Parts: sequence; C-alpha cells; structure tokens
Amino acid sequence: GPESLMQALEDLDYLAALDNDGNLSEFGIIMSEFPLDPKLSKSILASCEFGCVDEMLTIAAMVTAPNCFLHPPPGTEEIAFTCWRKFSHPAGDHFTLINVFNAFKEASVNNTSQCNNEKWCRDYFLSCSALRMAEIIRAELVEIMKRIELPISKPDFGSKENMLRIKKSLLSGYFMHIARDVDGSGNYLMLTHRQVAQLHPFSSYCNTRRMPEWVLFHEFSILEDNSIRVVSEISPNLFAELVPQYYFSNLPPSESKEILQEVMNHLSPVSTMKEEQK
Repeated sequence: GPESLMQALEDLDYLAALDNDGNLSEFGIIMSEFPLDPKLSKSILASCEFGCVDEMLTIAAMVTAPNCFLHPPPGTEEIAFTCWRKFSHPAGDHFTLINVFNAFKEASVNNTSQCNNEKWCRDYFLSCSALRMAEIIRAELVEIMKRIELPISKPDFGSKENMLRIKKSLLSGYFMHIARDVDGSGNYLMLTHRQVAQLHPFSSYCNTRRMPEWVLFHEFSILEDNSIRVVSEISPNLFAELVPQYYFSNLPPSESKEILQEVMNHLSPVSTMKEEQK
C-alpha cells in the first residue's frame, strides 16, 4: 500500500540513492543496476570502497537465494545442529553463510557427479537447490560488476581486517536493521520500530548459545514468530561511525538510542559541542 511505498522512498533517501530533487542520484543509478534490495546493493557498493567485494557478493547471493538450512525431520534436530556447527562463524550468520557457500563449492570440486553433491548437502542438512541458486545469483552479480566496471577485490576471508571490512559494508546498507538485546535473554528491541524480536532458530548464535548485545539483521519476519533472520554482531562504535546523521536523529527515543548518542559524543566531541552552542 501507500505506507510501504513511502517507507521504500524514505529508505532510498537514507541510502543516499536520491538527490535533493527526489531523483536517483549517481549512487542510486549504480545501485539500480543490481536486481537486489537497495540495502544489499548499497552494501555491495560499500564493499568496493572497503575492499571486501568477493565476500560481500557471496553474502548477497546467499541471502537472496532461498534459505539453505533444511528443516530437520523430527528427532534429527540435534544431528542437524551438530552438522551446522561445523560452519558456525563467531562473527555471526553472514559469515557463517560464507563458510557454507565455500564448503559447498569445495564439495562440488571434489564430487564431480551431481548425486554426490546432493548427498553431501543431505548429510549436512543443507538444500542443494538453494546453494545452486546462490551460485547462479553470485555469477550474475559478478557479471554486473564487470559490466559496470566495478573492481572486485581479492578474497581475504578469515583475516580480522576482512571481518571488519565486511561489517562496515553491511552497516553501510543495513544501518536501519539494528537491534539490541535489552535484557541479556535474547529479547532484541529493534531501533526503528520499537518491536521486540527473537533470533531465528537457524541462527548460528542459537546453536552456540551466545547472545550478542548489538546485532545487524538481514530481515525481520512477523510470520516466523517475530524473528530476526541472518544476524551478525556489531559494535555500537562501528554503527556510530557509519550511520547517516539524519537517519539517526529521526529514530524514536529509546535507551539504545541514548547509549549510541553517548558513543557518538565520544567519537566526535567537537561537532557535538558545536551543536550545543547553536
């Protein structure tokens, strides 16, 4: 309806995709080349700046393809969780998805026959069709990058530096998708619409039983028990560094917002003092 259209325009504005006249900016025009959610396109463009394109394209393909984790048949949940733990990345689900994708690619190289590949997926409770779809989407994104002559940085997955770069790229597109565990028990309050969400049961955090305080999430689903899906830990400092100021000032007041305001004041005491003097 009109509400969701307004929301979409507001999001494009926050992502700097629109110019002052409400037309697509230069940035917005490049973003529109990708058949993706604008937040994801923005993260890919940011990854060009931060030098982690290879990893960001994998994340984009994995979150765009159907969910790769299969619902385990009753009684096999524990086995499935044990299998998935092999891919768990301490930095969060976006990173876990890279591990899954890379493992699938490696299995494809080792298993030349298609049925072996399918067996590998079955053994790990993963959807072969979803992972194949992710491969196709990723290849398509690489083609688009080449066509519009954007540089693809070399893979560097696993280094601390690379992890930080990925988080910065994700935040550049998903600063609107931040939530905070308000009581240490996995009740995540979203910054934008003051709604409480739980981690999706497929999250690697549920599997490792660690609840990070601040997270960036790919999506929020009311249908799946008010859950946030594909979730990675971020630091308030990183958020404060990358959030557009006018998006932040439009957030409804909350304890989380106050904490972030404190962080911002520490990061740039000079500009804060100027504001107060006005």
